Amino acid sequence: MSLTISIDAMGGDHGPAVTIPASLDCLKNNPNLKLILVGNEALLKEQLAQALILYQDRLFIQHASQCVGMDESPSKALKNKKDSSMRIAIELVRDGRADACVSAGNTGALMATARFVLKMIPGIERPAIISTMPSIFGHTHVLDLGANVDCTAEHLFQFAVMGSEVVKAVENIESPRVGLLNIGEEEVKGNEQVKAAAKLLESSPLNYIGYVEGNSLNAGTIKVDLIVADGFVGNVALKSIEGAAKMIGTTLKDAFNKNVLTKLAGLLVYPVLKAFKQKIDPRMYNGASFLGLRGLVIKSHGGADVVAFKTAIHLAQIEVEKNVIRRISERVETILTKRDNT
Repeated sequence: MSLTISIDAMGGDHGPAVTIPASLDCLKNNPNLKLILVGNEALLKEQLAQALILYQDRLFIQHASQCVGMDESPSKALKNKKDSSMRIAIELVRDGRADACVSAGNTGALMATARFVLKMIPGIERPAIISTMPSIFGHTHVLDLGANVDCTAEHLFQFAVMGSEVVKAVENIESPRVGLLNIGEEEVKGNEQVKAAAKLLESSPLNYIGYVEGNSLNAGTIKVDLIVADGFVGNVALKSIEGAAKMIGTTLKDAFNKNVLTKLAGLLVYPVLKAFKQKIDPRMYNGASFLGLRGLVIKSHGGADVVAFKTAIHLAQIEVEKNVIRRISERVETILTKRDNT
Protein backbone atom coordinates (compact mmCIF):
# COMPACT_ATOMS: atom_id res chain seq x y z
CA MET A 1 0.00 0.00 0.00
CA SER A 2 1.38 3.37 -1.04
CA LEU A 3 1.31 6.02 1.65
CA THR A 4 2.40 9.65 1.83
CA ILE A 5 3.82 11.43 4.87
CA SER A 6 4.49 15.16 5.17
CA ILE A 7 7.66 16.09 7.04
CA ASP A 8 8.19 19.38 8.86
CA ALA A 9 11.73 19.59 7.53
CA MET A 10 12.62 22.77 9.42
CA GLY A 11 11.33 21.77 12.86
CA GLY A 12 13.31 20.61 15.88
CA ASP A 13 16.69 21.54 17.30
CA HIS A 14 18.57 20.37 14.20
CA GLY A 15 16.14 20.92 11.32
CA PRO A 16 17.24 19.64 7.87
CA ALA A 17 20.50 18.24 9.29
CA VAL A 18 18.35 15.47 10.82
CA THR A 19 15.07 15.44 8.87
CA ILE A 20 16.71 15.08 5.44
CA PRO A 21 18.99 12.07 6.08
CA ALA A 22 16.28 10.38 8.14
CA SER A 23 13.76 10.87 5.33
CA LEU A 24 16.15 9.52 2.70
CA ASP A 25 16.90 6.44 4.78
CA CYS A 26 13.18 5.75 5.11
CA LEU A 27 12.65 6.12 1.37
CA LYS A 28 15.50 3.72 0.74
CA ASN A 29 14.04 1.08 3.05
CA ASN A 30 10.38 1.37 2.01
CA PRO A 31 9.54 1.40 -1.73
CA ASN A 32 5.87 2.15 -0.97
CA LEU A 33 6.63 5.33 0.95
CA LYS A 34 6.24 8.83 -0.45
CA LEU A 35 7.47 11.90 1.43
CA ILE A 36 6.70 15.60 1.12
CA LEU A 37 9.40 17.68 2.82
CA VAL A 38 8.03 21.06 3.87
CA GLY A 39 10.34 24.04 4.34
CA ASN A 40 12.59 26.54 2.61
CA GLU A 41 12.41 25.37 -1.00
CA ALA A 42 15.78 26.74 -2.11
CA LEU A 43 17.60 25.20 0.85
CA LEU A 44 15.87 21.84 0.50
CA LYS A 45 16.42 21.67 -3.27
CA GLU A 46 20.11 22.35 -2.78
CA GLN A 47 20.49 19.56 -0.25
CA LEU A 48 18.21 17.13 -2.07
CA ALA A 49 19.42 17.69 -5.63
CA GLN A 50 20.49 14.08 -6.33
CA ALA A 51 17.76 12.53 -4.17
CA LEU A 52 15.03 14.34 -6.12
CA ILE A 53 16.26 12.57 -9.24
CA LEU A 54 16.73 9.19 -7.55
CA TYR A 55 13.30 9.31 -5.90
CA GLN A 56 11.53 11.48 -8.48
CA ASP A 57 8.20 9.73 -7.99
CA ARG A 58 8.40 9.49 -4.20
CA LEU A 59 10.12 12.62 -2.89
CA PHE A 60 8.60 16.09 -3.14
CA ILE A 61 9.21 19.58 -1.72
CA GLN A 62 6.52 21.95 -0.50
CA HIS A 63 7.70 25.50 0.10
CA ALA A 64 7.06 27.24 3.43
CA SER A 65 8.43 30.70 4.08
CA GLN A 66 8.32 30.54 7.88
CA CYS A 67 9.57 28.33 10.70
CA VAL A 68 8.18 27.99 14.25
CA GLY A 69 10.82 28.49 16.94
CA MET A 70 11.26 25.88 19.64
CA ASP A 71 10.46 28.42 22.38
CA GLU A 72 7.76 30.28 20.48
CA SER A 73 4.36 30.86 22.08
CA PRO A 74 1.75 28.44 20.68
CA SER A 75 -0.80 31.25 20.34
CA LYS A 76 1.64 33.49 18.49
CA ALA A 77 2.73 30.63 16.23
CA LEU A 78 -0.89 29.89 15.40
CA LYS A 79 -1.66 33.54 14.68
CA ASN A 80 1.55 34.76 13.03
CA LYS A 81 3.07 31.68 11.39
CA LYS A 82 0.39 30.68 8.88
CA ASP A 83 3.04 29.81 6.29
CA SER A 84 5.30 27.86 8.61
CA SER A 85 6.69 24.45 7.68
CA MET A 86 4.78 23.03 10.65
CA ARG A 87 1.41 24.40 9.60
CA ILE A 88 1.79 23.57 5.91
CA ALA A 89 2.77 19.99 6.80
CA ILE A 90 -0.42 19.64 8.85
CA GLU A 91 -2.56 21.27 6.16
CA LEU A 92 -1.33 18.66 3.69
CA VAL A 93 -2.97 16.05 5.94
CA ARG A 94 -6.18 18.07 6.15
CA ASP A 95 -6.30 18.44 2.37
CA GLY A 96 -5.75 14.75 1.76
CA ARG A 97 -2.35 15.15 0.11
CA ALA A 98 -0.63 13.36 2.99
CA ASP A 99 -1.77 10.51 5.21
CA ALA A 100 0.20 11.72 8.23
CA CYS A 101 2.52 14.47 9.40
CA VAL A 102 5.76 14.16 11.38
CA SER A 103 7.36 17.11 13.17
CA ALA A 104 10.10 17.60 15.76
CA GLY A 105 8.96 21.16 16.33
CA ASN A 106 7.61 23.03 19.35
CA THR A 107 5.14 20.66 21.07
CA GLY A 108 2.70 23.35 22.20
CA ALA A 109 2.64 25.04 18.81
CA LEU A 110 2.26 21.70 17.03
CA MET A 111 -0.67 20.69 19.21
CA ALA A 112 -2.39 24.07 18.91
CA THR A 113 -1.93 24.18 15.15
CA ALA A 114 -2.97 20.56 14.62
CA ARG A 115 -6.10 21.04 16.68
CA PHE A 116 -7.03 24.23 14.82
CA VAL A 117 -6.36 22.83 11.35
CA LEU A 118 -7.58 19.24 11.70
CA LYS A 119 -10.34 19.65 14.32
CA MET A 120 -11.41 17.02 16.85
CA ILE A 121 -13.02 13.64 16.38
CA PRO A 122 -16.71 13.92 17.38
CA GLY A 123 -17.15 12.84 20.98
CA ILE A 124 -13.59 13.67 22.03
CA GLU A 125 -13.17 16.86 24.03
CA ARG A 126 -9.37 17.08 24.20
CA PRO A 127 -6.44 15.59 22.30
CA ALA A 128 -3.91 13.47 24.17
CA ILE A 129 -0.30 12.49 23.55
CA ILE A 130 0.54 8.78 23.57
CA SER A 131 3.92 7.09 23.29
CA THR A 132 5.70 3.94 24.45
CA MET A 133 8.12 3.29 27.29
CA PRO A 134 10.43 0.28 27.67
CA SER A 135 9.38 -2.28 30.25
CA ILE A 136 10.38 -5.75 31.39
CA PHE A 137 7.50 -7.05 29.29
CA GLY A 138 8.73 -5.26 26.16
CA HIS A 139 7.11 -1.85 26.22
CA THR A 140 4.07 -0.07 27.61
CA HIS A 141 1.90 2.59 25.96
CA VAL A 142 1.24 5.65 28.11
CA LEU A 143 -1.03 8.69 27.75
CA ASP A 144 -1.45 11.60 28.32
CA LEU A 145 2.17 12.75 28.20
CA GLY A 146 1.66 16.48 28.49
CA ALA A 147 -1.17 17.81 26.36
CA ASN A 148 -3.58 18.30 29.27
CA VAL A 149 -2.39 19.38 32.70
CA ASP A 150 -5.85 19.37 34.28
CA CYS A 151 -8.23 16.55 33.35
CA THR A 152 -11.70 15.50 34.38
CA ALA A 153 -12.73 11.88 34.84
CA GLU A 154 -14.46 12.05 31.46
CA HIS A 155 -11.24 13.17 29.79
CA LEU A 156 -9.33 10.25 31.32
CA PHE A 157 -12.04 7.88 30.16
CA GLN A 158 -11.85 9.23 26.61
CA PHE A 159 -8.05 8.88 26.67
CA ALA A 160 -8.46 5.24 27.67
CA VAL A 161 -10.87 4.57 24.82
CA MET A 162 -8.55 6.12 22.24
CA GLY A 163 -5.38 4.62 23.67
CA SER A 164 -6.87 1.15 23.88
CA GLU A 165 -7.79 1.23 20.21
CA VAL A 166 -4.30 2.39 19.24
CA VAL A 167 -2.68 -0.45 21.18
CA LYS A 168 -5.15 -2.91 19.70
CA ALA A 169 -4.26 -1.72 16.20
CA VAL A 170 -0.49 -1.36 16.31
CA GLU A 171 0.26 -4.28 18.66
CA ASN A 172 -2.39 -6.68 17.33
CA ILE A 173 -3.70 -7.22 20.86
CA GLU A 174 -7.37 -8.15 20.83
CA SER A 175 -8.14 -6.83 24.32
CA PRO A 176 -5.41 -4.50 25.66
CA ARG A 177 -5.01 -4.41 29.44
CA VAL A 178 -5.73 -0.86 30.61
CA GLY A 179 -4.50 0.52 33.93
CA LEU A 180 -5.16 3.87 35.59
CA LEU A 181 -2.03 5.45 37.10
CA ASN A 182 -2.48 6.13 40.80
CA ILE A 183 -0.53 6.47 44.05
CA GLY A 184 -1.63 2.99 45.08
CA GLU A 185 -3.63 0.00 43.89
CA GLU A 186 -6.18 0.21 46.71
CA GLU A 187 -9.64 1.55 45.83
CA VAL A 188 -9.54 4.17 48.60
CA LYS A 189 -6.44 5.88 47.18
CA GLY A 190 -6.25 8.65 44.60
CA ASN A 191 -7.89 12.00 43.97
CA GLU A 192 -11.55 12.43 43.07
CA GLN A 193 -10.88 12.62 39.32
CA VAL A 194 -9.04 9.30 39.30
CA LYS A 195 -11.70 7.61 41.44
CA ALA A 196 -14.47 8.86 39.16
CA ALA A 197 -12.53 7.79 36.06
CA ALA A 198 -12.13 4.31 37.56
CA LYS A 199 -15.91 3.98 37.89
CA LEU A 200 -16.38 4.96 34.25
CA LEU A 201 -13.78 2.43 33.14
CA GLU A 202 -15.22 -0.34 35.31
CA SER A 203 -18.59 -0.01 33.56
CA SER A 204 -17.06 0.19 30.07
CA PRO A 205 -16.28 -2.63 27.59
CA LEU A 206 -12.55 -1.89 27.90
CA ASN A 207 -10.29 -4.48 29.55
CA TYR A 208 -9.74 -2.33 32.62
CA ILE A 209 -7.55 -4.02 35.25
CA GLY A 210 -7.66 -1.30 37.91
CA TYR A 211 -5.17 1.10 39.46
CA VAL A 212 -1.47 0.70 38.75
CA GLU A 213 1.45 2.42 40.44
CA GLY A 214 4.40 4.17 38.87
CA ASN A 215 6.56 1.04 38.82
CA SER A 216 4.15 -0.50 36.30
CA LEU A 217 5.46 1.94 33.69
CA ASN A 218 8.64 -0.12 33.39
CA ALA A 219 8.31 -3.11 35.72
CA GLY A 220 5.49 -4.05 38.06
CA THR A 221 4.18 -7.54 38.69
CA ILE A 222 1.71 -7.81 35.80
CA LYS A 223 1.78 -6.74 32.16
CA VAL A 224 -0.12 -3.54 31.39
CA ASP A 225 -0.58 -2.62 27.72
CA LEU A 226 -1.89 0.91 28.30
CA ILE A 227 -1.49 3.22 31.28
CA VAL A 228 -3.73 6.28 31.53
CA ALA A 229 -2.88 9.48 33.41
CA ASP A 230 -3.44 13.20 33.13
CA GLY A 231 -0.82 15.18 31.23
CA PHE A 232 0.87 16.59 34.32
CA VAL A 233 1.50 13.21 35.92
CA GLY A 234 2.27 11.51 32.62
CA ASN A 235 4.85 14.08 31.56
CA VAL A 236 6.59 14.05 34.96
CA ALA A 237 6.75 10.25 34.79
CA LEU A 238 8.20 10.34 31.28
CA LYS A 239 10.90 12.88 32.11
CA SER A 240 11.78 11.03 35.33
CA ILE A 241 12.30 7.80 33.42
CA GLU A 242 14.39 9.56 30.77
CA GLY A 243 16.56 11.07 33.51
CA ALA A 244 16.95 7.73 35.29
CA ALA A 245 18.01 6.02 32.05
CA LYS A 246 20.59 8.73 31.38
CA MET A 247 21.92 8.49 34.94
CA ILE A 248 22.27 4.70 34.70
CA GLY A 249 24.11 4.95 31.39
CA THR A 250 26.49 7.64 32.63
CA THR A 251 27.16 5.82 35.92
CA LEU A 252 27.97 2.55 34.16
CA LYS A 253 30.26 4.30 31.68
CA ASP A 254 32.17 6.08 34.45
CA ALA A 255 32.46 2.87 36.48
CA PHE A 256 33.94 0.84 33.63
CA ASN A 257 36.35 3.63 32.65
CA LYS A 258 37.72 3.99 36.16
CA ASN A 259 40.94 1.99 35.65
CA VAL A 260 42.54 -0.76 33.55
CA LEU A 261 40.82 -3.57 35.47
CA THR A 262 37.37 -2.05 35.15
CA LYS A 263 37.97 -1.47 31.42
CA LEU A 264 38.85 -5.15 31.02
CA ALA A 265 35.72 -6.06 32.94
CA GLY A 266 33.78 -3.81 30.63
CA LEU A 267 35.07 -5.71 27.60
CA LEU A 268 33.93 -8.99 29.10
CA VAL A 269 30.38 -7.79 29.70
CA TYR A 270 30.19 -5.64 26.56
CA PRO A 271 27.56 -7.84 24.82
CA VAL A 272 25.32 -7.59 27.89
CA LEU A 273 25.80 -3.83 28.14
CA LYS A 274 25.09 -3.41 24.43
CA ALA A 275 21.84 -5.35 24.72
CA PHE A 276 20.86 -3.31 27.78
CA LYS A 277 21.59 -0.05 25.98
CA GLN A 278 19.47 -1.06 23.02
CA LYS A 279 16.64 -2.06 25.35
CA ILE A 280 16.42 1.38 26.98
CA ASP A 281 17.63 3.49 24.01
CA PRO A 282 15.13 6.39 23.88
CA ARG A 283 15.70 6.73 20.13
CA MET A 284 13.89 3.42 19.66
CA TYR A 285 10.82 4.85 21.39
CA ASN A 286 10.80 8.25 19.72
CA GLY A 287 7.53 9.48 18.29
CA ALA A 288 4.32 10.36 20.09
CA SER A 289 0.88 10.38 18.48
CA PHE A 290 -1.63 13.19 18.97
CA LEU A 291 -4.87 11.29 19.56
CA GLY A 292 -8.34 12.78 19.16
CA LEU A 293 -7.67 14.71 15.97
CA ARG A 294 -9.23 14.02 12.59
CA GLY A 295 -5.80 13.54 11.09
CA LEU A 296 -2.61 11.76 12.07
CA VAL A 297 0.18 13.88 13.61
CA ILE A 298 3.35 12.39 15.09
CA LYS A 299 5.56 14.44 17.40
CA SER A 300 9.26 13.63 17.40
CA HIS A 301 11.53 14.70 20.25
CA GLY A 302 12.97 18.13 19.48
CA GLY A 303 16.53 16.95 19.97
CA ALA A 304 16.09 13.75 17.95
CA ASP A 305 19.00 12.50 15.88
CA VAL A 306 18.65 10.71 12.54
CA VAL A 307 17.93 7.32 14.11
CA ALA A 308 15.28 8.75 16.42
CA PHE A 309 13.56 10.74 13.66
CA LYS A 310 13.44 7.62 11.50
CA THR A 311 11.63 5.88 14.36
CA ALA A 312 9.00 8.65 14.36
CA ILE A 313 8.47 8.32 10.61
CA HIS A 314 8.17 4.57 10.99
CA LEU A 315 5.51 5.05 13.68
CA ALA A 316 3.55 7.26 11.27
CA GLN A 317 3.75 4.53 8.63
CA ILE A 318 2.41 1.91 11.03
CA GLU A 319 -0.49 4.05 12.21
CA VAL A 320 -1.47 4.90 8.63
CA GLU A 321 -1.34 1.24 7.59
CA LYS A 322 -3.44 0.27 10.61
CA ASN A 323 -6.08 2.97 9.91
CA VAL A 324 -5.73 4.29 13.44
CA ILE A 325 -7.81 7.45 12.93
CA ARG A 326 -10.75 5.55 11.44
CA ARG A 327 -10.57 2.88 14.12
CA ILE A 328 -10.51 5.45 16.94
CA SER A 329 -13.46 7.31 15.42
CA GLU A 330 -15.52 4.15 15.15
CA ARG A 331 -14.58 2.97 18.64
CA VAL A 332 -15.37 6.34 20.21
CA GLU A 333 -18.74 6.47 18.48
CA THR A 334 -19.61 2.92 19.55
CA ILE A 335 -18.62 3.23 23.21
CA LEU A 336 -19.70 6.80 23.92
CA THR A 337 -22.99 6.54 22.05
CA LYS A 338 -23.87 3.28 23.78
CA ARG A 339 -22.97 4.71 27.18
CA ASP A 340 -24.92 7.94 26.64
CA ASN A 341 -28.02 6.00 25.58
CA THR A 342 -28.08 3.82 28.70
